[in-house]
Amino acid sequence: MSSDVRVWVNGSLVGWDEPAVAALDHGVTVGDGAFETCKVVDGAVFAMTRHARRLDRTLAGLGLPAADHGLVEKGVAAVLGAGDPIAFGRLRYTVTGGAGPLGSDRDDSPMTYIVTAGPQPRPPRSAALAVVPWVRNERSAVAGLKTTSYAENVVALAHAKERGAVEAVFGNTRGELCEGTGSNIFVVGDGVVLTPPLDSGCLAGITRELTIEWAREAGLQVREEPLPLSVLRDCDEVFITSSTKDVLAIDRVDDRELAPGPVTAQVAEVFAAMSAERMDP
Repeated sequence: MSSDVRVWVNGSLVGWDEPAVAALDHGVTVGDGAFETCKVVDGAVFAMTRHARRLDRTLAGLGLPAADHGLVEKGVAAVLGAGDPIAFGRLRYTVTGGAGPLGSDRDDSPMTYIVTAGPQPRPPRSAALAVVPWVRNERSAVAGLKTTSYAENVVALAHAKERGAVEAVFGNTRGELCEGTGSNIFVVGDGVVLTPPLDSGCLAGITRELTIEWAREAGLQVREEPLPLSVLRDCDEVFITSSTKDVLAIDRVDDRELAPGPVTAQVAEVFAAMSAERMDP
C-alpha cells in the first residue's frame, strides 16, 4: 500500500502523499533521472555498493554528474529508521536532473534526491512470463541505463498481467532475447545456463551479475551469448532475476508450460546461500 511507503526528499522525511518535488523537476517533465531498487531484508539493504556504482554509470550515461552518495546514505538511514524494521521490502532511490525547462534542455540547477522504502510480499515459488510485441532498441542512447523513463515498461507489464503473467519479456531489434521490464532472463539447455549479453540492450542487473558470478563459483556452466527469441520455445528451463525476486523459476512462457527444473533450483539455492552470507557482496 502507498501509505506504507516511507519517503525522504532532499534532506527531509515527508508523507507519502505530501507535495515534495517541484512541478518543473526534470524527472517529472521528461524523465531525466536515474534510480536504483534494492532488496531490504530485516531492515538491511542488500548489495548497496554495487547499486551505488550502477547509479553513477547511469548518471554518466545521461550526462549528469556522479551522485552525492553521502546524501543518499542519509536518506536511506532516514527511511529505514522511520519505523519498525522492514522484514522484506524494497528500497528505491532516485536522482533527477533537478529543476528544468519545459523541454529536454537542462538548467544549471541542483539535482533532486528522493529515497523511498516500504514492505512488499515475498516472490512466489514460480511464475509465468508473456512475450510482448514491442522491442528493446539495443542502439538507443539510453540502452542499458536505469533511467526514470519507464513508460514502455508500464505498458508492457500491463500487457503481460492481462495474460496472467508476472513479467513481460522483450526481444531486441535483431530478434534476440533481451530482458524483462524489471528483470533479466536466463534459459537452461543441456545443463548449461545461458543469458543475453549486455550488448543485447539489456540492463546490467545486479542480481544478474551476482547470479553469474556465484553460479560459476559453484561449478555451473554459465554463458553470456546472443540468443534468438525462439529459444523460449525450445529450452529446458527458464528463470528470471531481479532485486526483489532473486532467482525466480518460470513455469509458463505464453502458452508453453514449463516445469521448474533442477538447474534453476541449484542456481536459486546457491544465490540464497551466498546472499545470506554477504549482504554487500
